[in-house]
Amino acid sequence: MTDSVDEVVYPELSGKRVVVTGAGKGIGEGLVGALIKQSCFVIAISRTQSDLDKLREKYEDTQLQTVQLDISNWQEVESAFERLDPFHYLINNAGVSIVGPFLEVSENDYDSVFNVNVKAHLHVAQLSAKKMVSHNIKGVIVNMSSQASQKPLQDHTLYCCSKAAVDMLTRIMSLELGPKGIRTVSINPTVVLTQMGKMAWSDPVKSEPMLARIPLGKFAEVSDVIKPVLFCLSEGAAMVHGCHLPVDGGFLSL
Repeated sequence: MTDSVDEVVYPELSGKRVVVTGAGKGIGEGLVGALIKQSCFVIAISRTQSDLDKLREKYEDTQLQTVQLDISNWQEVESAFERLDPFHYLINNAGVSIVGPFLEVSENDYDSVFNVNVKAHLHVAQLSAKKMVSHNIKGVIVNMSSQASQKPLQDHTLYCCSKAAVDMLTRIMSLELGPKGIRTVSINPTVVLTQMGKMAWSDPVKSEPMLARIPLGKFAEVSDVIKPVLFCLSEGAAMVHGCHLPVDGGFLSL
């Protein structure tokens, strides 16, 4: 976490219960820390128990609940969400990517990516919305998407298509959940310099052509993504609904 994130304070988030999927690493891990600093009760979901153990150790004596769960397992997700107490916000952050040429995409690759990035997002959002409605909670659901939803990237067939589906899912949700008082939005970042992102984009041969397409000439830090998410949860975003918020340095403007 950076000081710039710590300085962002939304008093209305204090005491709110937030579910974060994909909470063990990268953006998800950063979101857990930022939400705890906002005095939220965070339910961190990850399929990797060791990552959850690290979170519990790091945020000992805070309002943190960890849930080990493979969100692509439909039945396990049903059972896990049935046991959760009511919550106000969902950050649908979990995602995977399998990179390779279009002509080499396999059925297994397709299922692996779409089962997490689309089917699980839909299912988790569906269960969350039902819980919000049943407890008369006017909540917010944030779907983590990507600039890849709107512009094709070489060797990213499955990732691009799955994130395009996430954007449309957000719009459908806005149409049907808005009348129930639940706001939805997708966040669409460029390359984010998580630990994995730094490793994947450290080679100038790969990174420089992408940077040349970003008017600001840089990739996003984790804090650059966290701050818009916090805003979307806040009362300041009361009329922000059904849209896709680019966090891309201008990439989509070209």
